[in-house]
Amino acid sequence: MYRRRIALEAEPGIVRGRLEDDFHRFEVELTHDAAHVVGVTGGAVRFPWTTCPGAVSPLAQLDGMPLGRSLRAIAKHVDPRAQCTHLFDLACLAVTLAARGGRAIAYEIAIPDRTGLRTHATLSRDGSSLLAWELDGMRIESPLPYAGRSLAGGGFAEWTETDLDPDAAEAAQVLRRAAVISWGRRYDFDRISNARVFQTQAGGACFTFTEERVDQGGRVLGSVRDLTRGWS
Repeated sequence: MYRRRIALEAEPGIVRGRLEDDFHRFEVELTHDAAHVVGVTGGAVRFPWTTCPGAVSPLAQLDGMPLGRSLRAIAKHVDPRAQCTHLFDLACLAVTLAARGGRAIAYEIAIPDRTGLRTHATLSRDGSSLLAWELDGMRIESPLPYAGRSLAGGGFAEWTETDLDPDAAEAAQVLRRAAVISWGRRYDFDRISNARVFQTQAGGACFTFTEERVDQGGRVLGSVRDLTRGWS
């Protein structure tokens, strides 16, 4: 069972967040003036590659951007491939929480290991069940209105923000990301010595796997947790 949890809490002018799953634990603190991002700092607590902590610095590219509810709009403000995927996702969720003036939000995701290509992915928000998808590979089989949608490519995020309300669109994008990352449980990462070896699977999708950095990324052995039995 792959698990991911994301929790954010806000006070005037500040949003703090943390993200944790089998492979990662990251934290961010975002400051704002109720209209724009003033600053973003982050921390890499548990991470897969030695280069990951360096991805804290690029979060500064969000400084000055207007607050908003669209995760896609935030991603257009900077190059997501120059960011750590998970730090950036967490920072984006901090932006949307600040934009709506919320005090806190918590997501919990559980995705059993695949039988063949099939699994059942669930997401709760603030303790209430919200999404339950039947997945076959990278395709959602049910329920409507998600049935038939592919998790691959950029079209999914565009569809959610066109056809769903902002809260539902955000939740669907959070579950999509987790469903993609959950495929990592197929690998024994302690047998992978460096990021270059894994690049054929990851592509150039994030800070560590950019061509100018991938050869510097050593594996952090023992960083994976098996969360099948939960968080204790």
